[in-house]
Amino acid sequence: MAIWISIRYKSKLNAITQMVIVFTMNILEFILAQDLLLFGKFNFIFALIFIGLIYYNEFILNKRLNLQTR
Repeated sequence: MAIWISIRYKSKLNAITQMVIVFTMNILEFILAQDLLLFGKFNFIFALIFIGLIYYNEFILNKRLNLQTR
């Protein structure tokens, strides 16, 4: 996946895959290992912020940059 990010190969699919993986991982962590999380229940909030950052970077910022270069 890191190579896909570096060469921008199917970037929208990559962003969606990243968001799903991070969300799924955090749900599993919240259910199975909540006592081991650094921020406890708030860890999920940081994950949602990270997912929002991925979404913003790929679907909003990237779209704006592509419109400016045309």
